[in-house]
Amino acid sequence: MLLERIYDEDLAQASYFIGCQAKGEAVVVDPRRDVREYLDLAQRHGMRIVAVTETHIHADYLSGTRELGAATGAQVYVSGEGGQDWQYGFDATRLHDGDTITVGNITVRATHTPGHTPEHLSFLVTDGAFSDEPGYLLSGDFVFAGDLGRPDLLDEAAGAVDTRFEGARQLFASLRDTFLTLPDHVQVYPAHGAGSACGKALGALPSTTVGYERLNAWWAPYLRDNDEQGFVEALLDGQPDAHAYFARMKRQNREGPRILGSLPPLPELGNDEIARSLDANESVFVDTRPHTEVHEGTVRGALNIPGPAKAASFGAWAYDPETESTPLVLLAPDGDTARAVRDHLLRVGIDHVAGYTTSLEGLPSTRPALVAPADLERSGAALVLDVRNRTEHAAGHIPGSKQLSAGRLLWHRDELPTNGTIVTYCQGGVRNSVAASALRRAGYDVVELDGSYAGWTAWNEARHGADRAESAAAGA
Repeated sequence: MLLERIYDEDLAQASYFIGCQAKGEAVVVDPRRDVREYLDLAQRHGMRIVAVTETHIHADYLSGTRELGAATGAQVYVSGEGGQDWQYGFDATRLHDGDTITVGNITVRATHTPGHTPEHLSFLVTDGAFSDEPGYLLSGDFVFAGDLGRPDLLDEAAGAVDTRFEGARQLFASLRDTFLTLPDHVQVYPAHGAGSACGKALGALPSTTVGYERLNAWWAPYLRDNDEQGFVEALLDGQPDAHAYFARMKRQNREGPRILGSLPPLPELGNDEIARSLDANESVFVDTRPHTEVHEGTVRGALNIPGPAKAASFGAWAYDPETESTPLVLLAPDGDTARAVRDHLLRVGIDHVAGYTTSLEGLPSTRPALVAPADLERSGAALVLDVRNRTEHAAGHIPGSKQLSAGRLLWHRDELPTNGTIVTYCQGGVRNSVAASALRRAGYDVVELDGSYAGWTAWNEARHGADRAESAAAGA
């Protein structure tokens, strides 16, 4: 048996390629939408992808299940669990608890593990050439290394009301009745790692075991004591902000993402052509450089979506393809980088990229406004806005600042002043630059705090240190 983990650092998301070498057949679980890596993997190992499936209706990225099925002719499987409200809206074979997918000598058994979502499936994998018992669990967003899938996303992102409590109780039952009944040696492969917003304390390890989690996970004592209420309270406490784009992902994944097919080459555009399209509001300029370079000069009205490493995450914060269809033009150092940024954007349903340029020459330019920490108090800002996560804000923030995370800004503009300057900050400046560029494009007067919270903290400590030294000298 071949089991390969394909990990997307951008979205902290894992998909899995499971192949039977004897039969030359493979199944892919939880694929992303740019499917070339799975096709290349199959070709490299001399296999055919004959089945594609996913653990649940995802919220943090656009599923590639239909895309890969269309590219390979593979049978597509999705969950049939969860009740009428959680049924997929496209043609596929429905899986219920105990149903199996057979790939050569390998059996993949669907196991209903609700809690993160009502329809959630985990997959028990048995290598029939080696054993009659399952040795692996693809746990999706059910069990992570050191954590559990959050049960509040339906409330936070999908418009549900108070489903988090029932979801938490379902997670407790899924752990008790399914996960903890498995042998300790079963290897657990989750769908997310550290950095994902699908949990609050995900570990960076690529896998774990049932036995390790049984002994060491934060939730294990609650299960040992059968303390459901304590478990529910601990699970729901301190969950991070859910990004607003999650709601769009839920809707599109349920109904079935648009199939892209073979993508055309991404053209390099002339700057005269780009300038005309910007002047006519026929394109959106996206500066993919680091924020430190953007601060030296960029195009007026440009979005800063640093890439390609985090282009999917940042792009989904700054541009909503449900409310606008204006195509993007990318500033990138070369064509390969531009194409990589496009591929990342496809993972969150931002499909319309017209082309790229490698230069700002001849384009209408500006330098984003910055304010030094020492000048913040006399800046006259109508609002000092902390665009970090609420848990970061709770751990320490600039006095008087309001918290609204960068991934929610564009969808909660009713919480922002309609007049006056907004000073924004994050921890180090990257998220701040993304958020500030999106707000500027939406018409707000935005000034970025130079150095963000880290810079303000260093300045504040130095100021108080100087005050203490002056007081000590005066008293000597």
